[in-house]
Amino acid sequence: MITIILLIILGLILVLKGADFFVDSASFIAHKFNISELAIGLTIVAFGTSAPELVVNIFASAQNHQEIVLANIIGSNNFNLFIILGFAGIITPLSVHSNTAWKEIPFSLIAVVLLFFLMNDRLFNTASFSVLSRLDGFILLFFFLLFLYYVYKQLKKDNHTSKLPKKEFSKFKIILFFIAGLTGLILGGQIVVNNATKLAVLLNASEKFIGLTIVSVGTSLPELATSLVAAIKKNNDIAVGNIIGSNIFNLLLILALSAIVNPIEYHLKFNIDFFILMGGTLFLFLGMYTGKRKKLDRWESLLLFIFYTAYMVYLIMLQ
Repeated sequence: MITIILLIILGLILVLKGADFFVDSASFIAHKFNISELAIGLTIVAFGTSAPELVVNIFASAQNHQEIVLANIIGSNNFNLFIILGFAGIITPLSVHSNTAWKEIPFSLIAVVLLFFLMNDRLFNTASFSVLSRLDGFILLFFFLLFLYYVYKQLKKDNHTSKLPKKEFSKFKIILFFIAGLTGLILGGQIVVNNATKLAVLLNASEKFIGLTIVSVGTSLPELATSLVAAIKKNNDIAVGNIIGSNIFNLLLILALSAIVNPIEYHLKFNIDFFILMGGTLFLFLGMYTGKRKKLDRWESLLLFIFYTAYMVYLIMLQ
């Protein structure tokens, strides 16, 4: 037990330090290539911080742990929205560019709705069972490519360049920071997840519960650390872009690859968790137009945190 707890602490240290290096390198990359921090957050940072979800899901799918596959992604996205943006918004109100409010956040909502329809065969197609098939996986991949194309178009016309870093680093040092940060994120995340899962098994909890709580929180640690560090450093575009981009990657890329590896049987009991994800994404969109425009205010961030706490209590009571 002591060894498991010490390994979890070690994993958290690796994740936090890795996030620090990763945010710094992302800012330097944005500066060097005259690319906006929002674009970096939506792509490089989002993909890097989604790597633990990808690794866990591919292995879980191959080993036919289908409830963990679904619960990890739904749980991670809910944790990203309610806890990470909640904490980051409490640290500093998160102002965003118009494209984030009008395009990226709605695109993430479309991704949730699309996945909901693809999975609920029993509700919409009167099928005897529901499954995310390999064809559904390729449909998700198509929408993911549309998202990448949108980001590419934004790179060509985005005039919001990154702030000038306080220090000048060589390209070699930037790459070294990037690799060290990504390694710390992935390795630390895996150490936390593996040992937290061992701890959860001792409690005799269901795979869905483990996936929605310990596994999803563990795989979301890179997003948590990266966005909180970005918020502290006033890199709001990375803080928000990382979460929106990561949620889109999780839904359209990671679940797509998981379904292609092994079609995922879907149980209607996940619909409540899906509705919470839809509601959270819709709340984030509406939050951009209440109070100060295009900004997630502290009181809105606090509401996100409180709702997630109530959701966790609900999950525990179901056990």
